[in-house]
Amino acid sequence: MTLFPSRVALTVVILTVALATACSTTGSQQGDSPRKPAHSGATTGAGAGAPTEIRAPTANAAFDYQLGGAYPPPGKVRAVSRDREAKPVDGLYNICYVNAFQTQPGEAVTWWKKHHPELLLKNDDGDLVIDEDWSEPLLDISTPAKRTALMNIVGPWIDGCAAAHYDAVEPDNLDSYERSEGKLTPQHAAAFARLLADRAHRRHLAIAQKNTADLLPQRAHIGFDFAVVEECGRYKECPEFSDAYGARVFDIEYAKKDFTDACRAWGKDLSITLRDRDVRSAGTDGYIYRSC
Repeated sequence: MTLFPSRVALTVVILTVALATACSTTGSQQGDSPRKPAHSGATTGAGAGAPTEIRAPTANAAFDYQLGGAYPPPGKVRAVSRDREAKPVDGLYNICYVNAFQTQPGEAVTWWKKHHPELLLKNDDGDLVIDEDWSEPLLDISTPAKRTALMNIVGPWIDGCAAAHYDAVEPDNLDSYERSEGKLTPQHAAAFARLLADRAHRRHLAIAQKNTADLLPQRAHIGFDFAVVEECGRYKECPEFSDAYGARVFDIEYAKKDFTDACRAWGKDLSITLRDRDVRSAGTDGYIYRSC
């Protein structure tokens, strides 16, 4: 889903990865603006100083979800998710947010229409298929050729996360097929997600499954390393994600009752955070942050 759809144990995963030459950026202004660590290692295709291993997050680490704007995290926070254009936080586990399955709203839509109209999903009438909750057109992942073309755009964003020294990437809207008017399937989503996971792993980044419990059975085939989920307490999906990823689950709740209930049931096992639905920056009106 989108940024706030109504629907990560010190485990070190060492994967053998091929050294790859970093892809150049596209010059896109599409970006991942909100709407919705320090590394050491050998020089790799992702750039000097990038990690030489893929690191999963620490179990049940206090987490902050900062997609609405970066700010100094509360003192006990050990993991943070930020938009790909923001800087990671020294010393924390940093997750890089990328809107991979839909466009951003606003000016980004104009960019896609101008430069890549063929990669925007259209319905039978030739109109864009849009996530109406967030005014985000869906990307067309329905064929291998289109998925390859999209990777020429989204792939460099992932490279940028690595070059900035993030630990992981969080590709959003994995479940866009649910809003596709029947034009996309879970198989399309899994195929594109596998390309994203391969790219992330080649850049020594872990990758999170974002929501979408229906694709949990395919997590190993796709290559997901942990999960970032929204409102698994509210929708009673925490057991499914916990069964799949153990304590490598970051859950964000947006209602105090759901947060309280989730903490009571899962606070000892999962990282559960309460945020305001607009994930505002600290110090702004309406900002909410709590963790179990």
